[in-house]
Amino acid sequence: MNVLELFWTALDTIRASKVRAFLTTLGVVIGVFAIILLVALGEGVRQYLADTFASLGSNVIQILPGKRETQGSGPAPPLEGTAHKLTREDEEAVQRRAYTVDGLTGLVNGGGTVRYGVRRRDTYVFGVGERFDEIRNLKVDQGRFFTDDDVSAHRRYVVLGRVLQNELFGEENPLGKMVKVADSEFRVIGLLEHKGTSLGFDLDDLVLIPETTALDLYALEGYTQLMARARDKADMTSAIADITEILRRRHNDTIDFTVVSQDDLIGTFNAITATMSMVLLAIASIALIVGGIGIANIMLVSVRERTREIGVRRAVGATRGTILAQFLVESVVIALIGGLIGLLLGGLVIFAARAAVPGLPIRLSGWIVAIGIGFSGIVGVVSGVIPARRAANLDPVEALRYE
Repeated sequence: MNVLELFWTALDTIRASKVRAFLTTLGVVIGVFAIILLVALGEGVRQYLADTFASLGSNVIQILPGKRETQGSGPAPPLEGTAHKLTREDEEAVQRRAYTVDGLTGLVNGGGTVRYGVRRRDTYVFGVGERFDEIRNLKVDQGRFFTDDDVSAHRRYVVLGRVLQNELFGEENPLGKMVKVADSEFRVIGLLEHKGTSLGFDLDDLVLIPETTALDLYALEGYTQLMARARDKADMTSAIADITEILRRRHNDTIDFTVVSQDDLIGTFNAITATMSMVLLAIASIALIVGGIGIANIMLVSVRERTREIGVRRAVGATRGTILAQFLVESVVIALIGGLIGLLLGGLVIFAARAAVPGLPIRLSGWIVAIGIGFSGIVGVVSGVIPARRAANLDPVEALRYE
C-alpha cells in the first residue's frame, strides 16, 4: 500500500466519525491559531522597528557622554560625574579627522514654551547642527534648514514641525515671523515636512534651533549627545573605531563616553521582542501539547475498536510496517487538518486586523505558514507513534478472536 492509498484510507476513517475527528483536532486548531498570531505579530514588530529606524536615517552612530559597561541598550541620560562633556570642539575634531564619517551633529535635548502672539504650546526643543536633517532623514518642506554660518554665529533661527505651525499660526504663513522659545525671540526660517509618530514620539511636534544657540539658551557646556553617520554600511565598524580613538585622545586618553550604533539599538529591540515571542510561543504550545495528547488518546481508542480489522488485514497479508504506516498517517492527517483550520483562522484574523487598523504591525509570510504546518505535522507524528506501534504489534490470531 503506497502513501497515497494510506492517505485516502485515513480520510475515509476520519469521515466515518466526523464529530470525534473534529473534537480531536480542536487542541491543534487552537494551538496553531495562537502560534500563527504570535509569530505574525512578532515578525510584524521586528519589521516595523527596522522600517522605523531606516526612516530615521541609515548608518547612524550615537556618541553619549559617560562610560557605560555595555553597549547596545540605547540612549541614556548623561551619567553623573562625567569627567568630560561632549563639546563643540569634540564635534569639530571628529569632523576634521574621521574620514569614515559622512556628517556629524551635536544634539541638545531641551523643552520649553513656544509663543506667537497670544498662542502658545509646550513642546520639545532640540539644538542641532547643519547636517541633522540629512542624518535623521528630515526634510524642510518650506523655507530652509540651518547653515554652517547659522550655527557658528549662534543665530536665533528656528525650524518648526507641522503641529507647531498649525497650533501657533493656523492658516498664516510662519516664515519670517518672530516666535518666543523659552522667552527668547527666534525667527522662523523653515517648516519640516509631515513625518508622523515614530516609536511613540511625534516628529511633527518639535522645534529645532542651532546647537550653539541651544547651548547658550540652556546655559550648557556640552551636548546631550553627538550624532554621526558612517559613509556606508561597511564603514560602521571603522567609523566607530575612528570616533572612539579621536575622542579618547581629546579626553586625556580616557574613554568617558559611549558609542552606540543604530544596529546595536535594532539588535537590542529585536532581542527583547524575540524573548517575548519565545515566552508567548511556549504558552501557546501548551494548547498543541494538549491537542497531541487528545490525538494520541483517540488513536489508542481507535486501535482497540479496530482490533478485529487489524487482524483481518494481517491475515490477508498486511505487514507490520503497513499497519504502522496506516495509523501513523491517520494521526498525521488529523493533526494537519487541525493545523490547516488553525492557519486559515489565523490568516482571516490577520487580514481583518490589517483591514481595520492599517498601521498594525502584524504580517503573515510564507515561513510563518510553514511553521504552522510543520508544528501540526510534528504533533501528528509524535502523537501517532505509540498507537501505531501498538496496532502493528497486535498478534493476528488474538486480533481475529477479539470481539
